[in-house]
Amino acid sequence: MLVVVAPDPDLPTDARPEVRAGDLAALEARITSCRRCPRLVTWREQVAAEKRAAYSDQEYWGRPVPGFGDPGARIAVVGLAPAAHGANRTGRMFTGDRSGDWLYRAMHRAGLANQAESVSADDGLALNGAWVTSPVKCAPPANKPTAQERNTCAPFLREELQLLADVAVVVALGGFGHAEMARIMEISPRPRFGHGSEATAPDGRVLLGCYHVSQQNTFTGRLTEDMLDAVFARAVELSRPGARAGLSEA
Repeated sequence: MLVVVAPDPDLPTDARPEVRAGDLAALEARITSCRRCPRLVTWREQVAAEKRAAYSDQEYWGRPVPGFGDPGARIAVVGLAPAAHGANRTGRMFTGDRSGDWLYRAMHRAGLANQAESVSADDGLALNGAWVTSPVKCAPPANKPTAQERNTCAPFLREELQLLADVAVVVALGGFGHAEMARIMEISPRPRFGHGSEATAPDGRVLLGCYHVSQQNTFTGRLTEDMLDAVFARAVELSRPGARAGLSEA
């Protein structure tokens, strides 16, 4: 699921995308084999076995879902957890459901994705300068992971962000992802979540709040395409080299 660009011989060895990709692939292997949370393991496998009628002829992924994108990303998009019949089915974040339709259309318009469609893990989607992930790697019942499940998964997300050393901006989709990223980024005092909210971490990385692309927001008009585009436009602006230096001087 990694997209690796050509190596730059002028970069230090540990900063080259192909080296990061190897580290991220090793992390991905550990994530996808995790069985630490009994409730989540039971649920994800039950959903995969029973299936939704519309997907009865498909083989579900039914495992933890790792992050996806460009190892040299300057923008990270953080959701909540895989959807039961979306990423838990396809094996790629925000793939195969309405939420993903909204997200990747917006990322395509922002120049962060090569296509607007995200239907399966082998559909050719590639991200440019962006990475998509979640605080909880398994689909939870009712889309509500427990605090213990969140904490068990947190080391994976923390390591992921450490490996994505170029990330300058994190777009948090929804309050859950925003709260977890504020904690991991050590932002104090803890920022309030809101659509378009901005908070800066001690290391200069910026946390942007965005309403989640769930149907309860997109179908009701709480989140519009213009609102989503505005957040990604701001993320692209802040992710440009030198933008963080400007923030620290302000």
